[in-house]
Amino acid sequence: MSKKMKLLSLLFVILAVSFLAACGGSETGGSGSVSVGIVLPTRDEPRWVQDEQRFKDAIADTEYTTEILFSQGSSASEKENVETLLNRGIDVLIIAPHDGAAAGSAVEAAKDEGVTVIAYDRLITDTDAIDYYVTFDSVAVGAAQGQYLIDNSEGSGVPLYLYAGASSDNNAFLFFEGAWSVLQPKIADGTFVIANSSEATALQEQAELSREELSRILGQITTNWDPNEAKNKAETHLTAANAEQKGDVAILAPNDGTARSIADVFASDSEITHYLVTGQDAEKASVQYVIDDKQSMTVFKDVRTLVEDAMGMALDVLDGNTPETTGSYDNGSIDVPAKQTDVIVVDGDNVKQELIDSEYYEANEFSGL
Repeated sequence: MSKKMKLLSLLFVILAVSFLAACGGSETGGSGSVSVGIVLPTRDEPRWVQDEQRFKDAIADTEYTTEILFSQGSSASEKENVETLLNRGIDVLIIAPHDGAAAGSAVEAAKDEGVTVIAYDRLITDTDAIDYYVTFDSVAVGAAQGQYLIDNSEGSGVPLYLYAGASSDNNAFLFFEGAWSVLQPKIADGTFVIANSSEATALQEQAELSREELSRILGQITTNWDPNEAKNKAETHLTAANAEQKGDVAILAPNDGTARSIADVFASDSEITHYLVTGQDAEKASVQYVIDDKQSMTVFKDVRTLVEDAMGMALDVLDGNTPETTGSYDNGSIDVPAKQTDVIVVDGDNVKQELIDSEYYEANEFSGL
């Protein structure tokens, strides 16, 4: 063979190897085909970044592969991510939607391809293209937050500031529904006085609220899960508050990110003598706030268990088995079979036991324990 032919043959081999390498690259292998596609809503919140690694760990010792994509708060990107994963040949889609209603078209495309769809942590609404839902009991989360405010408030006429998550997230409705279920009797009997929502005040005699009534309240008090929006709302509310709406107050904050922002605003107001503020997710920054008595509590949702439940369900499907479920949720179109994970209230009294002794976090990650 001539020298020129040898060079051409070598070049062909290099190009072929490069082409094959470019076609591979799933998160856990190098195969061009992916078993489980996962779509998470954003990289901008610590919880979802932690979930990314936990999903990889949960599948690492199996024969299957996964690819994880982030939608960065965009329903359009979310749909593109699902299409990308479908092109990778997935058999199971796990998706935590940015917008539960808008995600319908994305999962319908997956169902059309014969892919099993598992809604993760957030329910996808108004579609029958969901097979399973893995979740914490969101109503129980809200009820735990509300009950904490009841158990730790003193006297009557306590100003109550209400905040909620994004109205595009079905969980925000469930959290508030749970909180309202325990707070409403205490609002009706005068233990609490709503300080920042005319819509909630108008409905304070109603123990049960319709979806439309919940929407009206959430429209006033939504934070959109955004700490900056929560901060701005809290500042606006305190600026408008009179003396009777200050002093010792109770604050229903939907999650840890918003809780810290709201707590900082209330702590900076000299007319606030004491505040109770709720949270959820046990984010590291909020655990430190709990230790420092800047945030009253957080609802610990052990996402290790939630990830294991979701991936375990996916592996059951891949192995030809029927996943275990513990209940169902009406998504406006069908009752979606669901597996629910328990939640734990964490405050200064049990933070070490629940979060350090359980090895969820390490003690050296915090000060003042």
